[in-house]
Amino acid sequence: MKILYGTTNKGKLQAMEKSVKPLNIELIGLNDLKCELPFINENGKTPLENAEIKARAYYEAFHMPVFSCDSGLYFDELEEDEQPGIHVRRVNGKELSDDEMIEHYASLAKQHGGKITGRYRNAIYFILNVNHHYSSMDMSIATEPFILVTKPHSKRVEGFPLDSLSIDIKTGKYYYDLEVKDVSTSVDDGIRKFFAEIFEKR
Repeated sequence: MKILYGTTNKGKLQAMEKSVKPLNIELIGLNDLKCELPFINENGKTPLENAEIKARAYYEAFHMPVFSCDSGLYFDELEEDEQPGIHVRRVNGKELSDDEMIEHYASLAKQHGGKITGRYRNAIYFILNVNHHYSSMDMSIATEPFILVTKPHSKRVEGFPLDSLSIDIKTGKYYYDLEVKDVSTSVDDGIRKFFAEIFEKR
């Protein structure tokens, strides 16, 4: 079955292709359509709401099976109204630069004794046809938990500022000091299970 993944990010498309490869699913991305894309106002309050908004817009535009994903950052130590959620880079209405993000989240860790435990909660919304919609924001598609600390690693990768503050829980090492950095395995398994269960029922 051919399914549209609502993303223009080639890296995300390749990662998702790897996840669903055993299921005989052929994925295409928005760039493969080579046509004008609809404007989407991602004004949901949760990753799942945003994933649904995008999936519905793409289904209405292209009339083919489609899914979209979204994610948010959540910390064990914070109350619900304090969570960054989908606004990882936006604080008090301001869009933060990479350096400002490092400063903000390092300060947040400092407020909680020098470290704070977080994970990315992922959401997926899949429209097979008009009558069959499926969604999940289950913990099975969340990343493994990690620690954010106050002192950033010397290495920086543009666009991924929080990686420099991230510590692997099992080893206590910065992610950038791990020989193998692969936090996607559990997410891959959860995504694969999501689609497998859908097609097993049909």
